[in-house]
Amino acid sequence: MSRPAGREARRLTRWWRRRSLRTRLTAIAATAIAVSVFVAFQVASELLDWELRDTTENQLRADSRVLATNAQRAGLAQVQLPPYPGSGRLVRVILPDGSTRTPAGQPALPPVSEHAGRVAQGASADLMESNDSEEGYLIYTLRAGDGAVQVARVADDSPINRFGFGMLLIGLFCVAGGALVGRTVARTGLAPIDRLTAAAVRVAHTRDLDADIPDEGGGEIRRLIQSINDMLAALRNSRRAQQLLAEDAAHELKTPLTSLRLNVELLIRLDRRGTLDSALPAESRTRLLNDLGAQVAELSTLSAELTDLARGDVSDENTELLDLADVVVAAATRARSRVPDIEVALEVTSVWVSGRPAALQRAVLNLIDNAGKWSPADQPVQVRLRAEGASAVLEVDDAGPGIDAADVPRVFDRFYRADSARALPGSGLGLSIVQRVVDAHGGRATVARSARGGALLRVDLPAAAPPDPIARLTAGEDTAVR
Repeated sequence: MSRPAGREARRLTRWWRRRSLRTRLTAIAATAIAVSVFVAFQVASELLDWELRDTTENQLRADSRVLATNAQRAGLAQVQLPPYPGSGRLVRVILPDGSTRTPAGQPALPPVSEHAGRVAQGASADLMESNDSEEGYLIYTLRAGDGAVQVARVADDSPINRFGFGMLLIGLFCVAGGALVGRTVARTGLAPIDRLTAAAVRVAHTRDLDADIPDEGGGEIRRLIQSINDMLAALRNSRRAQQLLAEDAAHELKTPLTSLRLNVELLIRLDRRGTLDSALPAESRTRLLNDLGAQVAELSTLSAELTDLARGDVSDENTELLDLADVVVAAATRARSRVPDIEVALEVTSVWVSGRPAALQRAVLNLIDNAGKWSPADQPVQVRLRAEGASAVLEVDDAGPGIDAADVPRVFDRFYRADSARALPGSGLGLSIVQRVVDAHGGRATVARSARGGALLRVDLPAAAPPDPIARLTAGEDTAVR
């Protein structure tokens, strides 16, 4: 295909695709009917032509046999030829010397063909032939005596022409009716889609996600409506989650921001009066600055946790095969560096999992931080890691007061903090992030009471086969970080 032809084909394809579905269905229906009528006309015309020709040939053979019988009785030169009726058949006798006899007043037939002459000479018994002259004769030659007789008819196409004209009218009527029926069927069949489109446009304009699209129709239409309703439900849940996140974030940010603003305003007011040194002794000023630092750190932690939670995914890092013991040791080290007073006792063994190192370390760090807030100063946070069946089991417990039974179902909810924890630092997001990381790794997080009376947080993750060969240092395993 040449380039201009290819561009024209692409242009035609684009034009066709820009038509509405209703228009395309109508055009397809009309075209299908037109093609069907055309094919039916061709087949019927061929059958009718064959039938008419066969009837004419049979009639010519019958008339030729009657004329040949009379010619054999009376002789070719003396046989009486029927008078020409003015239309219909024509007859002719071919004499032995090649001359011909025809009835008086009959139109002249085409000259005797070479093949017909051979029949008259006895080369063959009969011959059916068509003459390509303007009149279009169908001539049958039959051997009779020493010559032959011929009976001919003008090929009459008028029945086929009348039939073709009738088929044309019927075809035009069928195409028009097919287009009308196709349009009606398309309008009726696409009515649910039109209503679905109107409902979708209404939702887009009003942003009202609470109104489901009525479930109507059947088959593909019903599945499409159900899919859109499911999408609207997902959008509603997403919007509610965003609203809840914004409301909870505003609530959690209010307290540290208010405290920070009051402390900063106090310092500014005293500094403007020039009484900063006299009004705030060195010990009080140090305590105030420490409070400011703690509030800024709390805001930073809350901001980081909100960002991590609002991202909607665990992280962009790739999943890899890793030893969870390394992750636990690293998280314990970070917890010790962030809060020097925290004491972490490790009892870990090598367990391999498939996961994201940074996300898992953040989850373990949150568990240790949460336990550190409750554990008494003389009681360490105990962290245990072991293989149990096909799972890697991580347990973090403290010697604090434990979790009330009423608070257990909501421990992993976002921003949830028990009444006893209101005075402690934190945002209520740490365990929620733990839950999300564990869920993303196909695991399970639970809470119970530890043997020491405090809270026992347990994480079960699917274990993976270790790499082969295993080249692993045992340093850091079955040890305690003090």
